[in-house]
Amino acid sequence: MSSITLKQASTIVDEALKKGRETKCAPLTVAVLDAGGHLVVCKREDGSGILRFDVAFGKAWGGLGMGFGSREYLERVQRAPHFIAAISVASGGRLVPVPGGVLIKTAAGEVVGAVGISGDTSDKDEVCAVAGIEAAGFKAQVGAA
Repeated sequence: MSSITLKQASTIVDEALKKGRETKCAPLTVAVLDAGGHLVVCKREDGSGILRFDVAFGKAWGGLGMGFGSREYLERVQRAPHFIAAISVASGGRLVPVPGGVLIKTAAGEVVGAVGISGDTSDKDEVCAVAGIEAAGFKAQVGAA
């Protein structure tokens, strides 16, 4: 199994924050987790709220836990709201089922981690995550494969 390096994770965070400034996002918090759900890098911009880390981490962690980008939760909550409620309980409340949690994949399709961003709308958070992932030479998976 491949692993994301500190250097790659740092590139993802820095490029995601750069995209946030270019698109005039509210202050962001960006977390990169490895494939095992362990934090590799997190940066919180000045003015980003105190809960933003927990939200960013939960977006990334939930994506890794279910094997798809967190945008997929929007679809599933409409089809199976009881399932989303159940996995929220099973995760101890750590799962944040909204866009902004994006899987990081190699060119061969192997998941090496996930990015979670919180600070602006979920759609804008997701755009910044994708920009960071692609700048580091990986592929982004925002929803189901």
